[in-house]
Amino acid sequence: MATPTRGFVGRRQRDARLPPGQYDVGTDWPVLTAEPTPRIAPETWSITVDGRVESPRTWTWDEAHRLPPSEYRGAIHCVTTWSKFDTWFAGVSVDTLLAAARPTPEAHFVVATSKTGYTTNLPLADVTGGQAWIVWEYDGRPLPIQHGGPVRLLVPHLYFWKSAKWVTRLTLLTRDQPGFWEQNGYHDRGDPWRQQRYQGD
Repeated sequence: MATPTRGFVGRRQRDARLPPGQYDVGTDWPVLTAEPTPRIAPETWSITVDGRVESPRTWTWDEAHRLPPSEYRGAIHCVTTWSKFDTWFAGVSVDTLLAAARPTPEAHFVVATSKTGYTTNLPLADVTGGQAWIVWEYDGRPLPIQHGGPVRLLVPHLYFWKSAKWVTRLTLLTRDQPGFWEQNGYHDRGDPWRQQRYQGD
């Protein structure tokens, strides 16, 4: 009976947490952006929820921090094929903001807008039910500016271009309205498990 070649351990088991076409980036976290990085002092930042809501609301930095805290621990996935496991973000649930603004029955979509003017669109169903956050901490420290600090949207079950950096506004709409990357060929929804990278996927 032949003995295995020294050092040969067979095919590596694929991590079940890894969507198809993705690789584990490890401890790294690539910096990717479609626009220049803005400098935003926390005391000048605010988040507004408007559009198809009964009570449009704006929260300052201090007011947002007085809302019930919420956090996410888990994986994030980028359309450029990297995934990062065991991340830890903290901030406030989008559900909390929407509960205060009270979406109207015809609200079915959201457009997130950044300080830079970047936009991305999402079905309302993808940012409710404990699936999305406005975050200002990463691993217990302030969110780095290159990763969207002081505050970014976090929608971890979709590709990361949907998690708009430097977010300042969530606008609820009756109809879908493609954002920056969606107008440039990216998929309208962006589910990593379905490999929805580009239009037609």
